[in-house]
Amino acid sequence: MRLLHIMDSDDYENCTRLAVRNSARAIIVSDGMVALIHSRSRNYYKLPGGGIEKGESKEDSLIRETLEETGLQVIPETISELGYIHRIKRSRKYEDECFIQNNYYYFCEVRDGVSEPRYDEGELSEDFIPEFVDPRLALEVNSRIGENDPLYEMVSRENLSWNC
Repeated sequence: MRLLHIMDSDDYENCTRLAVRNSARAIIVSDGMVALIHSRSRNYYKLPGGGIEKGESKEDSLIRETLEETGLQVIPETISELGYIHRIKRSRKYEDECFIQNNYYYFCEVRDGVSEPRYDEGELSEDFIPEFVDPRLALEVNSRIGENDPLYEMVSRENLSWNC
């Protein structure tokens, strides 16, 4: 898979531990609109997807996470790679820990019909809702997140993926 971008904060020189969390994210386009997750509590958009579990393929993670977050069922034969964004930075949790994440992006189509999303507590607290949105609107909304906001890196990553 091709590398789309490297997000390197270059702030991890004293790290002695490593935390890795990779994710798979879906790009679902219908009539010029993109399926996104909208946080109504913080007002930002992200692509559906999330962490790849141990023993799970990127594609299986994509299918599972998309169903959980949107209620949309990915058609496996339509999955095609866009690329990945590599992120490396010092952990916010531990001074001596370096955090690495590869975010894998895939185009895919979904079956007709929608089931109820299944959100965890964190997602419920964000008041997530799946929406088909004009990507220009999502970029505009996400650009309002300031550099000092903990969401800034995540929305910047999502914005980079939409521009590829």
